[in-house]
Order: sequence, then structure tokens, then C-alpha cells
Amino acid sequence: MTTVQSPPAPPTAIRPRVVARTGLYAVLAANVAVVLYFFFAAGFASNALIVTGRLAGLLGALLMAFQLLLVARLPWLDRRIGMDRLTSWHRWTGFSVLWALLAHAVFITFGYAESSSLDPVNQLIDLAETVEGVLRAVVALGIIIVIGAVSARFARRRLAYETWHFIHLYTYVAVVLAFTHQVAVGTSFTSSSAATAYWYGVWGVALASVFTGRLVLPLWRNWRHQFRVEAVVPESHNVVSIYITGRDLDRLPARAGQFFLWRFLTKDRWWQANPFSLSAAPDGSRLRLTAKAAGDGSAALRHLEPGTRVFAEGPYGAFTALHRTRPEAVLIAGGVGVTPIRALLEELHGHAVVIYRVASDQDAVLYGELVELAQAKGAELHLVTGPVTPDKLAPAELTRLVPDITDRDVFLCGPPPMMNAVIGSLREAGVPKEQVHFERFSLAG
Repeated sequence: MTTVQSPPAPPTAIRPRVVARTGLYAVLAANVAVVLYFFFAAGFASNALIVTGRLAGLLGALLMAFQLLLVARLPWLDRRIGMDRLTSWHRWTGFSVLWALLAHAVFITFGYAESSSLDPVNQLIDLAETVEGVLRAVVALGIIIVIGAVSARFARRRLAYETWHFIHLYTYVAVVLAFTHQVAVGTSFTSSSAATAYWYGVWGVALASVFTGRLVLPLWRNWRHQFRVEAVVPESHNVVSIYITGRDLDRLPARAGQFFLWRFLTKDRWWQANPFSLSAAPDGSRLRLTAKAAGDGSAALRHLEPGTRVFAEGPYGAFTALHRTRPEAVLIAGGVGVTPIRALLEELHGHAVVIYRVASDQDAVLYGELVELAQAKGAELHLVTGPVTPDKLAPAELTRLVPDITDRDVFLCGPPPMMNAVIGSLREAGVPKEQVHFERFSLAG
């Protein structure tokens, strides 16, 4: 297979993830400073509770806009930070939004109640009935509380992704209601034409980012490339490879190690999106994914017909050679996590050591291809088999297989328990954190 080779970043280069993360922090800090400036410029109410509530509301609105940016799936951010980390930040930012807006509602309500004869509950009802935009704000807060509840870890684990995602879409309803509330009664929003322009700009950028990254770009790419199933090839009794073809695939900015959200447009699967990594480096003419039958959806992939239309969102992910810091690498795979590892081996320059951890030889998917690639590229390949205990990827074992592992980049992909154990082993072996690259493939964080 012919692949497009990309040289690794020089070891002295500033890491792309550091650049992107620092840029996000700088953007957020600069906007906090602007919000504080307009807040103080608008003047204070006589009641300290109301002042505190207004500030909490402004910061909550800014965090809500920032939260949208984190999940807009903008290619520049995604390739440098990764969807898993962006989604995690989005989740924690969401809880910050929830607490900020709760504080806004509580402080404002108690502040007005302090200067009236009403108790806080009746004060809130009076505000909702008499002040334009407050009722919309109450509804928005209720939606955010529900979304926060279903996003808590104990609840999220009990919901199907499609159910969780459908509930989460109401976030956009909350955003619109919160914005209209801010327009109607926001003192800082209406204090000057500059403040009004600023807030319209913040919300405009946030919503435009989501619209572009989540809708326009996927629709454009699928219209342009016209993805279809070319062939379905069984790799074992429960693993299948699917070859995807299309138009102008040489212009698709996909790299080894990345993944797509695949929708196969059959009558019983069109509504399901599954994240599968590329199992071969893109060659400009076809894409390949390899999936294990872990559920009804992935098991049905074996029965896809050639010619089936495919809607693919992506490429996504920062698990690529873009983040290399050393000229040599170690690639560690567990189970079907070998798919992005196999693709990376195809693209990487420099000496590589591949460690493939499986329960038995029969579970070593794509092992024949790994052998051929390792021979062609002068890489070392170690197949590690056996039960989970004793740990065959413990620090001592890793340093035995790769004595100079602390001087190499380590790319890791496999089941979560295995990844957690290996990350701990790498830490004990003295591998610097910035040389360890992994990505947790999860749509909902």
C-alpha cells in the first residue's frame, strides 16, 4: 500500500498540544478580563447580593459560550488536543456553568427579596411574571440542571449514547433562552454599544463554531467525497475490516491514528454513529476501518453490502505523529486497539518497537500485516500473550523489551483497564509524561 509519509516534528519544536492549550487558556483569560471591565464600567447596584449575582451570571454566560467552542469539533483544535480531552474539558466546564448560573439565580433572588416584603420563592415568581426575560432564564436553568444530572457519571453509565445525546441537544435551547434573557435585562450587556457588540460577538463566534464544525464541515466533506463501502473482509470470527472508497480521497486531511464517526446508511443503521479508527494509513484512494463485534451494531457490520453509502464525520483525534517529540517510538497495542497502532507503524519514520498484548495468539488481529510492516520498516515486533495476571507489561517487562524506552515516544491504545495499567507502568519506568500519547475513544466523555 502506498502511503503519504509525513516527517516527525523536530524534538526542539514547541508541542502542538501545548500551543493549542495555551491559546485556549489565553482566549478564556482575555475574555474574563473584558467581562470584568464591562461589569465594573456598568456600575454597581446598592445591594451586594445583586452585584454578586450579576457577576456570576456574566461569568456563567461566558463559560457557556466557551463550552460550545470546546465541542465544536474544529479541526485545528481537535488535531492538537484530541476529542477525548476537549470533551472532558467540556464536561467540567459544564458543571462550572451549572454552579455559576445557580449562584446567579440564588443571589439575584435573595438580593431582590432583601429589599422587598416577599420571601425568596415568591420573589422569584414575581420576577418571572413581571420582568421580561426572567421566565426564559428560569426555563434555561431548569434545562441545564437536567442536563447536568444526566451527565453525572453514575447517570451517564446507565444511559445509551443516543438517549444521552438527544437530551444533551436541549443545551442549544438553553443557550438561546439564556442569551435572550441577557439581551432583555443584562445591565452589562446594555451598558454601552461596545459591551453589546462584545457579547453579540462572543455568542456569534461560539454558535458559528458549532454550526461549522458539527454541521457544515461534515456535510461538505460527505458531499465532496461520496463515501461508499468497497469491500467487507472478515479478519477473524468476530473482527471485520471495511474498505471505504470515494471521490478525491487524496484531499481528505486524514492521518494514521485518527478515527471517524461512521454511519452506514442502511435502513436499520443510518441513525447509529460509531467511532472506529483507521486501521491503515490513508493512501489517497481508500480508507479502512477494522472493528470487533462488541455489540449488535458492530456485529452487523459483517453483513454490509458493497456500494452502501456511508456518512463519515471526521477525521478526529490527536493520536498522530504530529505529536512526536523523539526520533524513535514504542507502539503498544491491546486487543483491537491495534488498529490505530498498525496505521501509525505504516506512517512513522525512525526505529519503532511494537508490543502487541493479547490473551492468545488467536486474538492477534492483523498480526500478519504487522509482521510484514515490521520487516519492511526494520521495526521490532513483540507479541505478548497470556492471562491478565501476572502483568506482562509491568515496568520491569517494558524495560526488558525496550531498554531505552525513556528516550522514545510511546503510543498506546487498548481497552481502558489495560491502558490505565500501562500508563502506570510507564510512569514507574520513568517515561516522561509528554512522551506518552494515548486517546480514549468515547463520544460522551
